[in-house]
Amino acid sequence: MSIKFRNYTSKAGITDDYFKVRDFFINLGYREFTYARWDWMITHGYLDKNSVGKIGLWEDSNKIVGIATFDVQPGTAYCLSFPEYEYLKKDMLLYAKDNLFKDGKFGVVISDSDRYFQDIAAELGFVATEDKESDAIFYLDKTSTDYSLPEGFKITTMKDTYDLYQYYRVLWKGFNHELNGEGEFTFSKETEEEGNNQMKRPNVDLNLKVAVVAPDGNFVSYCGMWYDEEGDYAVIEPVATDPDYRKMGLGKAAVIEGIRRVGELGAKKILVGSSQQFYYNIGLRPFATATEWIHK
Repeated sequence: MSIKFRNYTSKAGITDDYFKVRDFFINLGYREFTYARWDWMITHGYLDKNSVGKIGLWEDSNKIVGIATFDVQPGTAYCLSFPEYEYLKKDMLLYAKDNLFKDGKFGVVISDSDRYFQDIAAELGFVATEDKESDAIFYLDKTSTDYSLPEGFKITTMKDTYDLYQYYRVLWKGFNHELNGEGEFTFSKETEEEGNNQMKRPNVDLNLKVAVVAPDGNFVSYCGMWYDEEGDYAVIEPVATDPDYRKMGLGKAAVIEGIRRVGELGAKKILVGSSQQFYYNIGLRPFATATEWIHK
């Protein structure tokens, strides 16, 4: 083996390196950073485009076998490798510590089941914190996919109703921006461009971007689903419900409809990066946890 290090391209967006890294995550299988998280990050409006070139890649015969990356913004790193290359994780963590910090702050997320990497982090002076990331799972062969909608409400998708205004409106309301005093939702050309960059690109299936429509025509709940048949599992991200329409079963309907759809495509399990009671109530179960470690 002849391992070579290089940086990810300094160009943000859909590039050759985007596809190479995505293939790495697909082949890696489920970890604390998934192919869906990579897809979501790479065209996210909050992505620190000036820092993508700091992402570190380790290659063997021009094939990516390890990565040190961040999610949207530097400051918290994820160091992942194929199992036979886990000996690279010390170098990965040292690289990430020196390059993926933000405003002097740095942490690394390590799976609670990865004792090998925990030992490396401890050896380098890192300690675990109370900050956790949790994943929950839905097993299609074990859990019902029944749901109902109140009279006058219906299901649509971004393929059937490609409406970026409605998409961003339900996310703005659903993530409580108005309740938090950030004002009413406004739609701009920049927002529209960002939405098109997210929706109209490779590896996006608009049939899996599910919304619940209220009688007045507004999207009032939304669930994005990510699925790649080579990846074996689907991922839920994001989910949001307008505060005026909560406690009506609409969020459940959006999520379960998305789960049904990826099930029809071949997914056997569906993951979400959350430990919220909402997901447990609709049938998901605790699956895995990871902890952020910081340097003493």
